[in-house]
Amino acid sequence: MVRLALRNVAGPVLVAGTEEYDAECATYNLNCGFRPAIVVGATSADDVCEAVRFASAQGMPIAVKSAAHQVVGATDGAMLITTGRMKRMSVDVEARTVNAEAGLRWSEVLPRTAELGLAPIAGSAPEVGVVGYTLGGGQSPLLGRTLGYAADHVRRMNVVTADGALRTVTPDSEPDLFWALLGGKGNFGVVTEIEFDVFPVTRFYGGGIFFPGENLAEVLESWRLWVPTLPEETTTSLGIQRLPDLQTLPDPLRGAFVVHVRIAHLGSADEGERLVAPLRAAAPVLMDTVGEKPVTAIGAIHLDPVDPMPYFDRSLSLREFPEKAADTLVALTGPGSGCRLANLEIRALGGAFDREPKVPNAVSVRGVPFVLFGFAVGGGDQADDLRQQLARVTDGLSPWAADRSMVNFLSPDEATDADGVRAAYGTERYARLAEIKRRWDPANLFRFNHNILPA
Repeated sequence: MVRLALRNVAGPVLVAGTEEYDAECATYNLNCGFRPAIVVGATSADDVCEAVRFASAQGMPIAVKSAAHQVVGATDGAMLITTGRMKRMSVDVEARTVNAEAGLRWSEVLPRTAELGLAPIAGSAPEVGVVGYTLGGGQSPLLGRTLGYAADHVRRMNVVTADGALRTVTPDSEPDLFWALLGGKGNFGVVTEIEFDVFPVTRFYGGGIFFPGENLAEVLESWRLWVPTLPEETTTSLGIQRLPDLQTLPDPLRGAFVVHVRIAHLGSADEGERLVAPLRAAAPVLMDTVGEKPVTAIGAIHLDPVDPMPYFDRSLSLREFPEKAADTLVALTGPGSGCRLANLEIRALGGAFDREPKVPNAVSVRGVPFVLFGFAVGGGDQADDLRQQLARVTDGLSPWAADRSMVNFLSPDEATDADGVRAAYGTERYARLAEIKRRWDPANLFRFNHNILPA
């Protein structure tokens, strides 16, 4: 019956009970599964339009999945639209732009642009989807402090809104919707194609320096004092990691407690060497991967895990990171703390992240200097314990918390809390988003996200 009603959809239409359905619903976080009533594997914008019109007529809420690195809320009774089959891409070298469909990941875009001497504002994990990353702002560990957020460099989006119509959204054609989509995540429709700027960057000096976890206090203090001295061409973060005992890890890191300092510098390697020298002297070095790299090696900065796993996470923005905050972080996560988080990282922002783009958007964290992200690996049977572990750290650092949050880092627990979402954006920005939501999705069909309620 469903297949008959969606007879104009070229892609698969699936219901529970088949291997194809399970594969289509698979997610990166194994603790956050999709179990929708219907899955539509879209192959084109026409498929998306047909699916949205059907769901709207049925009063059926809609979830959207590309790479599924960020899943929010259960999808019982919903339609899931997957975009992984939508892979068309073109590069305009003269205009320095890319047109990318909604199924593409950065790992598929980076090699194509690199061949032409260009680079996008991609994130730390190349397997993340281009569109979802950009709609949440898009914080790059390579180009961000120099150029700002990925959302700041979008020129056009093709969007299927809640009425099932395909619209071309630009700053001129639909200025309010354009503003809201970039930072408002998936609240306003299904973005089927996006056009964004790329830049003449082909290489960088960067990678990671791993120190023993026992030296966390010394390394963190050196890093904290080092960050304000950096030029905008340099981006950095620090991870406190308890790594698994896996054969895929190098010997010094296998099963180890380490401090992982990540560095990316757009200037020369000689300049980078001089910049990094004080940090290298902070403590004994277990492993050093910092060096000259092609832009396609952006994933080597953070070395984020690629394979799906069960995990819980929390985030926190910091308005400052003084010595007392660093001491608190050491007490909460360092040697003898009992901390069992797989990774607790603090990313330094600043530079172009603070500047408003030529065309404003809804990105909420300009002026926030640091963002913290905690990651605990374990299944549902460990949920209470791991959530407590995460809360212990974020609550401990709450005296220095900023009043807004980075949307792409909101956990399912945070994103499904209406007050938390409102706080993430701030009162004035949220009010404008809610009014735009009322105009474009009054029934709140697109609710399986960091949901902004219609005003």
